[in-house]
Parts: sequence; structure tokens; C-alpha cells
Amino acid sequence: MRRVFTRLLLVSSLILIGCQQRHDQVPTGQTSFADYQQQTREWVSGHRAFQTLDKPTELMWNTPQEWRPVGTPRKGILLIHGLGDSPGSFIDIAPRLVRQGFLVRTVLLPGHGTRPSDMLNVSVDDWRRVVREQAQIFSREVPELWLGGFSTGANLALEYAMQHPQVDGMLLFSPAFKSSTDYDFLAPAASLFRDWLRPPSQVFPQQIATRYLRVPTNGFAQFYYTSATAQNLIAREQWDKPVLMVLTEHDSVLNTAWILNHFDTTFIHPASRIIWYGTPPVQAAGLSRLRVRADNLPEERISQFSHMSVLFAPDNPLYGRKGTLPLCSNGQSEAAAQRCLQGEEVWYSDWGLVEENKIHARLTWNPWFDWQTGIMNEVIEQG
Repeated sequence: MRRVFTRLLLVSSLILIGCQQRHDQVPTGQTSFADYQQQTREWVSGHRAFQTLDKPTELMWNTPQEWRPVGTPRKGILLIHGLGDSPGSFIDIAPRLVRQGFLVRTVLLPGHGTRPSDMLNVSVDDWRRVVREQAQIFSREVPELWLGGFSTGANLALEYAMQHPQVDGMLLFSPAFKSSTDYDFLAPAASLFRDWLRPPSQVFPQQIATRYLRVPTNGFAQFYYTSATAQNLIAREQWDKPVLMVLTEHDSVLNTAWILNHFDTTFIHPASRIIWYGTPPVQAAGLSRLRVRADNLPEERISQFSHMSVLFAPDNPLYGRKGTLPLCSNGQSEAAAQRCLQGEEVWYSDWGLVEENKIHARLTWNPWFDWQTGIMNEVIEQG
């Protein structure tokens, strides 16, 4: 009897701990975007590990935002950020969408916006709930609803859109349908034994004002679930509404060739377009809806585009050509990173590129941003 009582006590304790962990997350269940935005801002303000003295700007980057067009909006788009990132990822894209008549909103995925350790106990269903709640609220306010996303956020957008016919189009930036590694399926098991895959850096913090620089193993596990779901949907269904997809050849995070190879058979609307930065694979030569630009621009010291570079304009004050927030943490030696931080001349690339006699920081802006915006507008107008 004592053994049974002990087991019941242990189970009850685990349930209580679980409930406490689940409660200690950004609040959900609101019935309006205004309430969601206000409650999320208050929660993040009370839980965030602020990285600068400029708390209002950090809160703007890390909480849901809204951009309104002139007059009554006829269409809206909900934008979903990526793993370890923030709603501020869309700070350059959102105003361009407003010019096209969109009411634009962003969401904050649970586990983000505060400190990386807050992602230790989140699940993909927490992320799905936020997307579902805000998409349902949005769909009641505008006649035409689009979804957009970056990386993991693009996976969540795809999943919701393919399961809800009221979604009228998608804008997907570096969609993380297929990982660049064949071992991503191990992440859920690894998360049971290791909270972190990488030890903390001796040079860089775990987070900066705009995003996390280090993500718990559980974050990668939940990303894997979104990726597996996206691949299953792409394998068995077609999307017959307009989509813009933006990919880079040298994306260290994604198998972009796999995504490109599935574009024509899955995303069949004639207005859909796929943008490719780099040299497309030979098998993509016949894709009529493919648009290509170079990703090697020596005149700008750009060796190749990065996973995140597609999001930001060259004049972005933090991430642009003259931005104040260079990402020197780029998969090189810490000695090279220190030289980057000290202001030595750098080249720009995706994570992990090492070349002799060059220091590479992350490319955080898109030299072709205005051209990309033009393609995006074509998809929207023709759709």
C-alpha cells in the first residue's frame, strides 16, 4: 500500500510540475488581437532578460505587432517567425505588404521573446494553438486571409493553410520543410537526455536584443515535428492558391534543392513563384515560375546568401549594410569572431563558411530586397 501511495504522490507531483510549467508561458485564449497583443507585451515585459537599456525597442521586436493600411482593409496576412527568432523578423516586409492593402499582424511563438531556457518545455502544439487562434480571429475581420512565415514559421503557416480552405495565399521565406541534416529525427530523443546541444559560447551571449543565439534541444525537437508534418502534407496534397517561396542555394539550415524539386507538383497555382538566390540545380532549368538572382556579390563582400538574409532590406538600421548589430557568431573560430567584433574587414555568408584570409559574418540583409518585393507584389496582385 505504501508503494502505491508513493507512486501516486510521484505522479501527482509530476502533473503539478507540468501544470506549473505549462502555465508559465505567454498567455493564450484571447478573443481579439488587441487583447492578445496587450497581454503578450505585459507578459514578455515581466519575464524577458533584456539585453539593452532600450526596453521599448526590445519589446517592439519581441512581441506581436500590427500594421494597418489606409482605409478599410480587404485582406490580411498573419506572419509567423522562425525558431529562436522574433516577430521583428518582418519589420521590413510588413510595410511593403501594407502598401499592397494588407492589414499585417505578427505572432509570438511560446518559448520566444523572453530567454532561451523558456523553450525547454514548449511543444509544437503550443505554437499551433497561437497560429490557430489568431488566424481564426483574423479570418472574421477580413474577407481575404493570407499566411506568411519564416523558416519554422513557414512550416506552421503551410500546415494551417493546407488544412483550412479559407486561407487565400501564402508568403514563405526560407521555409524549413526539409532540414539540411538527415539526423533531425533524432532531436526529440536527444531532448530527453540533453537540454542543450552546444555549450555556451565564451564570446557571445545566449541572446541579443532581436533573437536567441542559442536554442535548447527541445526547440529543435519541436521544429522537427513541424518539418515532418510539412513533408507529409507536400507528399499527399496540392496547394491550388498563390504562394511565394524564397530560397537560397547555400542555406546551411535547409535542403533547399528538395524544396525546389517539389514546387511544381505541389504548388500549382499559375501565379505562384519561387525565388532562388544562387545557381539552381540542373533539374530546375525548366521551371517557368522560377526567378533567380546571384548570391555571390564580391563587390559587396558577399560570398553567399544566408538563411535569414532574405528578410531584411539593405537600409535596415540593425541588420542592413550599415547595421549596428552584426552577427559575428557565424560558425568560425572564436578568434575570427573576435576580429569581426573588433571591426576588421569582414565578408558575409551563411553559417559555417570558412575561406582562407577572410572573416565571415552572417549576411543579414538582402541586396535584392526591392526586386524580391516586386515579385512578391506580382504574386499578390495576380492571385
